[in-house]
Amino acid sequence: MQFHHHGYVSGDPRVQNAAGTGLDRPTELPDDVDVLIVGSGPAGMLLAAQLSQFPQLTTRLIEKRDGRLALGQADGIQPRSVETFQAFGFADRITAEAYNIGWMNFWAPDPDDPQRIIRTARTEDYGYKISEFPHLIVNQARVLDYFAEAAAHGPARIAPDYGVEFAGLIVGADDVEVRVRTASGERTIRAKYVVGCDGARSGVRQAIGRTHVGAAARHAWGVMDVLVETDFPDWRIKCAINAAAGNILHIPREGGYLSRMYIDLGEVAEDDDHRVRQTPIEEVIARANEILHPYTIDVMQVAWHSVYEVGHRVTDQFVDDLDHPRVFLTGDACHTHSAKAGQGMNVSMQDGFNLGWKLGHVLTGLAPAELLRTYDAERRPVAQQLIDFDREWSSLMARKPGEITDPDELATYYLATAEFPSGFGTHYAPSRIVAADAAQELASGFPVGKRFQSVEVVRVCDGNPVHLGHHARADGRWRIYAFADAAGSALAAWASQAHAIVERFTPAGADLDAVFDVKAIYPGRWEDVVDVPSLFRPRSGPLGLTDLEKVFAAAPSAWTRSDIFAERGIGAEGAVVIVRPDQYVAHVLPLTDPAGLERFLAATVTPHAGSAEPAAARVAADSVPSR
Repeated sequence: MQFHHHGYVSGDPRVQNAAGTGLDRPTELPDDVDVLIVGSGPAGMLLAAQLSQFPQLTTRLIEKRDGRLALGQADGIQPRSVETFQAFGFADRITAEAYNIGWMNFWAPDPDDPQRIIRTARTEDYGYKISEFPHLIVNQARVLDYFAEAAAHGPARIAPDYGVEFAGLIVGADDVEVRVRTASGERTIRAKYVVGCDGARSGVRQAIGRTHVGAAARHAWGVMDVLVETDFPDWRIKCAINAAAGNILHIPREGGYLSRMYIDLGEVAEDDDHRVRQTPIEEVIARANEILHPYTIDVMQVAWHSVYEVGHRVTDQFVDDLDHPRVFLTGDACHTHSAKAGQGMNVSMQDGFNLGWKLGHVLTGLAPAELLRTYDAERRPVAQQLIDFDREWSSLMARKPGEITDPDELATYYLATAEFPSGFGTHYAPSRIVAADAAQELASGFPVGKRFQSVEVVRVCDGNPVHLGHHARADGRWRIYAFADAAGSALAAWASQAHAIVERFTPAGADLDAVFDVKAIYPGRWEDVVDVPSLFRPRSGPLGLTDLEKVFAAAPSAWTRSDIFAERGIGAEGAVVIVRPDQYVAHVLPLTDPAGLERFLAATVTPHAGSAEPAAARVAADSVPSR
């Protein structure tokens, strides 16, 4: 964490100085806003936290509840989500209170006595196998709390407006008129953009005439969070249990005692008319005990329970208008599925992360409005992938013992498909923000269109080990990683020209790194990096202090064993990797092609006249000492 560059900070450095609309934020909803977020679920709260980094904008979030969510339904946190939490500054704190899924056990009928279950397989969970971040279980309400804190501590000081209900909208040529209802009555708010984060029964979706496409699978599951006494030996391990009486997905939860159980209630008759949803909790518990035989659970407390029917639906369009979108849909408002794959909250948050920086850039003049067209184009295919994966996983989970020909099939599928449920399967297609002509061979381990996968490096200014990707915060900035050639001469030549390019696309008077956080990674030892181009030593803040934390070395040290060049396939000629504000790789370029950087930015970012660096931050020479 970096601070003090705007002057000495004696308090909590996570609380940024209020600025712009955060200085005198009105309690009452204003008549005009830039962005109106409807709903305080995972997508909505992440979106608020992201837009809190744009204090030039007026962003409000309305929620019909009277206060914070006390008990959330979702609880599975995939590694990509924890990676996202790192960017928002709370990964370590939420990991400390969450349950870490280390193993997945599989139970099936005993061949010698099919009425009893036995453990048939045990596999390591995919979390640490695919990322430095774990696979966690924690109450959705806590996730929302942390995002609420990030939004409140950002410069725009965003906080939810509780007790405000969405009542309808009309899309105009330049804004959206939104009717809201409060205890005081109904009123109209004008917003430049509206984001519907209001769940499966989304009023925003209905208001723009979008429809869910798909159907229910006519299979019901009971779900309950319970505190129990039990003789089941794997109570604190995630388990998929297949029995003659049905199926259970059992997931230990945070705190050491609580667990969640998804209990198979069987097929639903066509004329049921949702009556299965009235199944009493006592019947759900009884079914759980039938499935667990010869083991039993004695439920001491039910913290929460529900009954749902599996359904798979994707909205036909995630925006009101593909060419000129004004209203956007996220999360359950545009994709619904079963809960057992643990994807709903995770994919919803990535919807918000994808959209947040784009709204911020367009509204602050950093990018043209055409950028917003990429939201539907990028997120709708991901939602369809989710539905396809969940349909397959749900079908495997709901099988009867007689339908299973390979007892290891579920375990094999669980590991074979790990990339997608972990959150790392998303691969965005070429667009104005994903290059189609990348020099991928120069950095094969950073696939264009996929998220930037971090590796440990050594920070040159102090010799400390850091994860390169963890240095990037969700502050709305692009990242440009310049991997040096063996001699360093190509990097120096690239930096000399790139300096002027970065200035051209940075607002006049702003710090050089206000829009583009440019970093250098050298292939050798950190002790041997002496002089670096000034592009990687910008001065920032009103005091014009030099930022010393943008230069890294790849060679293993006393504290590191990884070499990012070797692990990510970067050759001796080096490479430039451009990463979007939502952590997805946008382009890979050779150091010999600084013009390629300019071409890409020209199609993506609005150029600004004048120099970006304030006078106090001018550097006479092209290179400055690293230490």
